[in-house]
Parts: sequence; structure tokens; C-alpha cells
Amino acid sequence: MEDHEIVALYFARSESAITETARKFGAYCRTIAWNILGSRRDAEECENDTWLAAWNSIPPNHPARLAPYLGRITRNLALDRYDQAHAQKRGGVSGVMAELDDCLPDPALVHHTVEAAETARQISAFLREQPAEARRFFLRRYWYCDKTADIARRYGVSEGKVRVTLHRTREKLKDFLQQQGVEL
Repeated sequence: MEDHEIVALYFARSESAITETARKFGAYCRTIAWNILGSRRDAEECENDTWLAAWNSIPPNHPARLAPYLGRITRNLALDRYDQAHAQKRGGVSGVMAELDDCLPDPALVHHTVEAAETARQISAFLREQPAEARRFFLRRYWYCDKTADIARRYGVSEGKVRVTLHRTREKLKDFLQQQGVEL
């Protein structure tokens, strides 16, 4: 079933929208949740929460492409669940995101939502300028929270290459944001 047909089911408030969404995007959303949570049970619960969130947000939202829309919902739900479960611990997703600490602004310094949105646009612009390989590695690591070994296996390169590429991309991102006047 095509995305626009599934969205039409949501607008018609047909419960088959959830069935079709789960059939087409279940594995995708479960993988995102698994990479963040590392627990099959939690990933499945997060997947179910994604379907509920989609049901509650479509309408009024009318996503043209469901994969990124659902992926974002799943990622946010999984990160929230992870934060609740690991409030005092370090490692896992916190460890992955800590890799970006030196090249992203301190959330306490981002005074307004507008500034945060502008920083996000600048990061997107930066990534569009990077070689495809570096961009893929960066997104797999920091959006999907893939392990460097999994990224290496996915793209048929050494884990060292992934690590070095990520390090260099973070350094370039830091320099780019500083040139754009973003306070780190």
C-alpha cells in the first residue's frame, strides 16, 4: 500500500490504517527503537506507542512520506523511554550523543526555539555539503544510533574508517557552526 493511501485511511479514521502502517513500517520503527533501547520488549512497546502517536497526529498532520514521519516519532519516543530508564547512567545513547558535545551548542545556551531550529537548519546544510559516505555514517550513528561496527558492516568498510570519518565530520561540523556564529 502506498503512503498516500495509508494517510487517507487515517483521515477516514479507519482502524486498518494502523494495521497497514505496522505491516509496511513495523520492522523499520522497531529497528530504530531497538538501536536506542537495546531491549526487544521496550522496542515493541515503543513501536506500539508510535502507532498511537500516528493515530493521534494524523489528522491534522498530513505527511507526504510516512517513513521519516514515523521514524521521528519512534526515535523521540525511544529517547524519552531511554532517558527515563537511564536517568543516572552513562553509556548507550547518552554515550553516542556525548560524542557530539564538542561540536553542538550547549542546550542551556540555546535561548529560544528559533535559535535551535536555525542550528538544526545549519546542521542539515552542513551535512548536504559532505561526501555521501560521511553523511551516511553521520546519520546512521547520530540519528539511528547504530554502533560503529554495524555501520562498518552495512557499508563494507573497516570500523576504523567509520570512526575516523565520524571524528573528522564532527570536527568539520564544529568549525562550520563556529563560522556561522553558533555559540558552542
